[in-house]
This record gives sequence, C-alpha cells and structure tokens, in this order.
Amino acid sequence: MDTKDELNNSLKESLKNGDGIRKNTVRMALASIKQIEIDKRLILDEAGIASVLQKEVKSRRESIIDAQKANRPETVTSLEKEIAILEAFLPKQMSKEELVVIIKKVVAEVDAKNPTDIGKVMKLVIPQVQGRASGDIISSTVRELLTN
Repeated sequence: MDTKDELNNSLKESLKNGDGIRKNTVRMALASIKQIEIDKRLILDEAGIASVLQKEVKSRRESIIDAQKANRPETVTSLEKEIAILEAFLPKQMSKEELVVIIKKVVAEVDAKNPTDIGKVMKLVIPQVQGRASGDIISSTVRELLTN
C-alpha cells in the first residue's frame, strides 16, 4: 500500500474514532500533497510524497521553536503530536553512519576536495537518500566531511 492510501485510511480511521488531532493533521498533509499535484500537474510518487511530509514536519518543528519562545506549552504539545503522526508515514530515517557512507562514495565520484564542492555533492546525494534524511542533516554532514 502506498503512502497516499495509508494517509487516506488513517483519515477514515480517525473520523470513525473521533481522533481530532490525527484527522486534522492527515487532512492537512493530504491537502498539501493535492496542492502540489495540482500546481505541478502531475501525480506525486513515493519520494515526492515523502518530501511533502518532511516539509510538513520541518514546518512544525520551526513552529515549536516559535511556540517555546512565546511560552505556549499547549501549542508545543500539539505540534509534537502532529510531528509524531506525520513521521509514522515517512520511511525509516537513515542513520548518520549510513549517510556518511553514501556521501563519501559521492565525494569520491565527483572528486570533491573542499567546501566549494558542496553543491556538486548535494546534487547527487539528495536523490539517493530522498525521504530518509532531511536536507539540513545531509548538508551539515557533507559540509563536515569536506572541511575535514
């Protein structure tokens, strides 16, 4: 079963069970997916759906930081629940060691030697790890490897 079907099934279950936070979170994710499909006039594949879900998680993490600054613990709790719901639909995240192995392989392929080559490396790494590692983690790992 693909991720979009899982999201739709989860929405149906949350409607039956009266789980408001799950219902709203899944609806928002499905709406984001649908909006991108309409804007780009294509049907998203699994990697595209994972990318949308990662953006939703990232957005909520940024909102948590803002809510903490504003001293709004109830908002933080709600956003953390939403993140947990969304992460259940994402592929298992890559470990740092797995990511380093892929990055080292790409660095060797493009013969990257210094931080000015980050773009070349990122361009090849991101498609390989799409959905299994966030862009900021990939970027920081590439930067770390190229500066050492």
